Amino acid sequence: MIFDTLKDSVINGSLGPRFTTGLQWLAQLPPGLPDGRVDLEGDNVYALVQSYDTVPATEKHFESHRAYADIQFIVEGTEAIHYAPVSNLTPLNGYNTEKDFLLYADPAVSTPLHCPRGTFAIFHPHDGHKPGCTSGASCFVRKVVIKVRL
Repeated sequence: MIFDTLKDSVINGSLGPRFTTGLQWLAQLPPGLPDGRVDLEGDNVYALVQSYDTVPATEKHFESHRAYADIQFIVEGTEAIHYAPVSNLTPLNGYNTEKDFLLYADPAVSTPLHCPRGTFAIFHPHDGHKPGCTSGASCFVRKVVIKVRL
């Protein structure tokens, strides 16, 4: 898991060309982009633009992905994304190959990441994460999730 800001990020290619593509696109994010999918490199790198209100962590589940890593970037608002290693999580169901996700029960211990506007977190397959949670009070969030095929 990596937590950073675009200003301080390593857009220099150290994470690989697909991550660089996603981070560079975020650094030049077009204003007013509507919710939905934006292909950057077809299914290898694409953006999911989302708008929602955060909810208490008890209303969300941990998740992980196998085929893709996530770059979760907060455009507007603030949310908490809870983190726990997948090795500490208990699956709730089977892996959904079509949607590339597996849901988990809450672990005994997790780490909440306070994610204000301009921050991003990168989650790899071994990083369980629970996004969309309140960080204090409920808040409207605009977010872009860059999906990076591994």
